[in-house]
Amino acid sequence: MIFCVENEVEAEFDFDIEEVAKKVCEKVLESENCPEEVEVNMLITDDDGIHEMNRQFRNIDRETDVLSFPNVNYDTPGDFGVFDSDQRNDIVDPDTGMIYFGDIVINENRVRKQADEYGHSTLREFAFLTAHSMLHLCGYDHMVEDEAKVMEDKQNKVLEELGITRG
Repeated sequence: MIFCVENEVEAEFDFDIEEVAKKVCEKVLESENCPEEVEVNMLITDDDGIHEMNRQFRNIDRETDVLSFPNVNYDTPGDFGVFDSDQRNDIVDPDTGMIYFGDIVINENRVRKQADEYGHSTLREFAFLTAHSMLHLCGYDHMVEDEAKVMEDKQNKVLEELGITRG
């Protein structure tokens, strides 16, 4: 996997942002049985930065905790057969030959605030948002209760396997 982090707000946590994010992304890909190497980009921003992106790309005029910009369109979440479809030419990075999977944007301020609200570490909240976003990049959503339950179960399984718990 090629994984790049841009920390535009120079956020600092008591863990290595890139190391944790990459580990979580790799675990999601492993748990989903992703058959190919992929590229993922992550941007760490603040309330103002994510607010502007949310307004610009989703027409929602407020900040949020995480945004996901998948580059792959799935008929069925987690069905990587799409990698072998007519869409392939549109999702392969010609420089690397790898699937360009998408982008993750995390709001540093919300990581801290939500960790405090939920009574767990910033590491756990950051890892949760990363796993959540990666599942979006795998085609999952949470617009209806059944979908939300699937995502929640998958997120929790990944974090448990990595030993990143609420404690």
